[in-house]
Amino acid sequence: KHLSFFSGFGPFRQYLVNSSWEAVKELSKRGLGENINLRTMQLPVVYQKAKEQVCKIWTTLQPLLTVHVGLASSAAALIILEQCGKNKGYQERDACGFHPEGACCVLDGPEKIESTINMKTLWKNISVEGIDIILSRDAGRYICDYTYYTSLYYGNGRAAFIHVPPLSESVTAEFLGKALQTIILAMLEQCGEQRE
Repeated sequence: KHLSFFSGFGPFRQYLVNSSWEAVKELSKRGLGENINLRTMQLPVVYQKAKEQVCKIWTTLQPLLTVHVGLASSAAALIILEQCGKNKGYQERDACGFHPEGACCVLDGPEKIESTINMKTLWKNISVEGIDIILSRDAGRYICDYTYYTSLYYGNGRAAFIHVPPLSESVTAEFLGKALQTIILAMLEQCGEQRE
């Protein structure tokens, strides 16, 4: 069985229920088929703690793929596939009022790291009924981007990031879980092609 790891985030600001974690929990219920061992974790909206958890995932579990899911409050009915993580520019304070030393993820790390998953190919070949999917090269310089870069750094690019909209009448946790399942199965297919 191949291990794949999924994380969503905990509550922050006005979002007492974070759609990213609700979507990951729903995905966990649905599963990804028999040969994928799916593990999940809720990450706090705290730079240092999120970084420690991500390092632990890569050093202890060494998954085939790690997919982080975050909430994009600006995306009313959009799922956003993020291609790369950026190292610098983290000025915004986290849920504990801190921002990272030097406003960056890894002090001597590269400026940006691309995912080994080709999000453009994925985006072109996938559709989820009832919601638009877009491609992005800027995950926003907050905990999401920070977590993504850290995961790409420690996982040699074998990480992906998906931004989901807040929950609403039309965008339920069940809906997002199903959408994630579709998207991630396509990602895992890409991983399989890369291994061959």
